[in-house]
Amino acid sequence: MNLTTPDFKNCSSCPIRHRAVCARCEPDELLELEHMKYYRSFNAGQTMIWAGDRMEFVASVVEGVATLSQTMEDGRTQMVGLLLPSDFIGRPGRDTAPYNVTAVSNVTVCCFRKRPFEQLLLSTPNVAQRLLEMSLDELDAARDWMLLLGRKTAREKIATLLTIIVRRDSEIQQVLEKGRATLTLPLTREAMADYLGLTLETVSRQISALKREGVIELEGTRQLTVPDIRRLVAEAGDEAERLL
Repeated sequence: MNLTTPDFKNCSSCPIRHRAVCARCEPDELLELEHMKYYRSFNAGQTMIWAGDRMEFVASVVEGVATLSQTMEDGRTQMVGLLLPSDFIGRPGRDTAPYNVTAVSNVTVCCFRKRPFEQLLLSTPNVAQRLLEMSLDELDAARDWMLLLGRKTAREKIATLLTIIVRRDSEIQQVLEKGRATLTLPLTREAMADYLGLTLETVSRQISALKREGVIELEGTRQLTVPDIRRLVAEAGDEAERLL
């Protein structure tokens, strides 16, 4: 683990300022958060938190992607969630971590000392309300993921994951107006396979098919362009209004 002071050390220049738990904060509330925050950075592949660890902080992902996973008694590991920029790590009122958190890429998190943050929730409805909204969004996402893992084909799984990444990486209203999005894939194909419960070969085959049919464009292995986001959503087996 490395400590870091990023270029966005001021809340006003933070890239997730309007999506994170602090999105609705007034200037005086941001000042309170400033007094309890610090940054941590992790290298790709590094375990950020082990399940069962005592949590002395909660945090927002500022840059990078991490995974949530659980390890069973026999050593098998299941990835159970993705953490993308603006996602929240930790739960106020709970002392230990329920999951392993592992950096997929280089990750920077904005941490808040846990006890002061819990006290802030009691006195700052703007933060408490935003955290509730994010928790409910996470619950909806978990239910969608149950459908994906249980009922969708391999092709639909890949298309759904790509849609989620595009939605989280881009201003989706602009994407809908332009119909096109370009971004760097934050996950390797191996990580996508683990997350979706597929083999690496299946992921590669389905991505190649989507590329061949013009649903996506790839430069190298990670530079992704989606020419028509609604077509990608259709490949996911969903209505655009629900996924977007």
